[in-house]
Amino acid sequence: MKQYLDLLSNILEHGIEKESGRENMPNTIGISNGIIKMNLSEGFPLLTTKKMYFKGIIHELLWFLRGDTNIKYLVDNNVNIWNGDAYRWYLKYCEDYKIEIYFKTQEDFIEYFRGKYDGFYPQLKFHILDLRKCGYEIGDLGKVYGYQWRNQNGVDQVRDVIEGLKTNPYSRYHIIDGWNKSDFNDMALPPCHLLYQFIVRPMTQEERVNFYFEKYKPPLSLIRKDVEKILENAFVPKFYLDLNMYQRSCDTFLGVPFNLASMSLLLMIISKTVNMIPGEVTWIGGDTHLYLDHIPQVKEQLKREPKELPELLINKKLNSLEDILNLEYKDFKLTNYESYPVLKAKLFTGV
Repeated sequence: MKQYLDLLSNILEHGIEKESGRENMPNTIGISNGIIKMNLSEGFPLLTTKKMYFKGIIHELLWFLRGDTNIKYLVDNNVNIWNGDAYRWYLKYCEDYKIEIYFKTQEDFIEYFRGKYDGFYPQLKFHILDLRKCGYEIGDLGKVYGYQWRNQNGVDQVRDVIEGLKTNPYSRYHIIDGWNKSDFNDMALPPCHLLYQFIVRPMTQEERVNFYFEKYKPPLSLIRKDVEKILENAFVPKFYLDLNMYQRSCDTFLGVPFNLASMSLLLMIISKTVNMIPGEVTWIGGDTHLYLDHIPQVKEQLKREPKELPELLINKKLNSLEDILNLEYKDFKLTNYESYPVLKAKLFTGV
């Protein structure tokens, strides 16, 4: 992941300081674009220059894919990256509808999901009912990623991409798009990683034969004149599947490493479902920045030499969207992951 370290160095050297466009957020230094290209045949791009919370990456992506927009699933699985946005959205509903705030702090708000308020105090019960009358459920984030992926203007974009790759792989319409301006007022946060495009590359017959021998290790005598028939009967993939992702706003120290791994995981899941080989992943950043508060950690990270990338396996057959929706954390196996220690920094959400 030297490309990522090069990006950090580029921002430190050439970044311009800017004020934040959101309230209660610190200044940043940044550049107007960044590109990182990764080939998944070289390993799974999970950062090694600091320890990454891989469990959180899996759970958040499964949360997106299921169309979930409430943090309960995440909190139940000790994934807390959306807590600040969820609490800010809760406060906004209380303010907009003139409802007295029950959870005075973010910590109390999150403790609600951890069972602290089991039994429902009468005041809390009526508070929940008042919010529901306004169309809000405690912990919800509005029409964020999962909603847009699975129900953007009535379109299930994930199902559409899977079916499209199977029936018309050469189409240039294999896109999941989260940038729906008509829903911005109903989102706790408009999407940062907003557009994913899946693109196929046909495999040569030689590449398919090599794949067949590597996977099945048959005797050479089996390959005669009916090579294509043998490959078809063995369901040998015909395509590599690549993924380009555009991210409008990039918290390069905390968020981008998470995004690189998440988009690579998404490509692996979709590839397996449509019987293709995960190929190249290209991350394209827009406003690519570092919070000034993160600069000491960045400088520490730049002293570290990247280690060999780990391998990731999905230990479950995937043939349909329904199979994807039944994925669990235990279905993923990360091997040979060695990293430097964690580098902690504050996640800024504007709260």
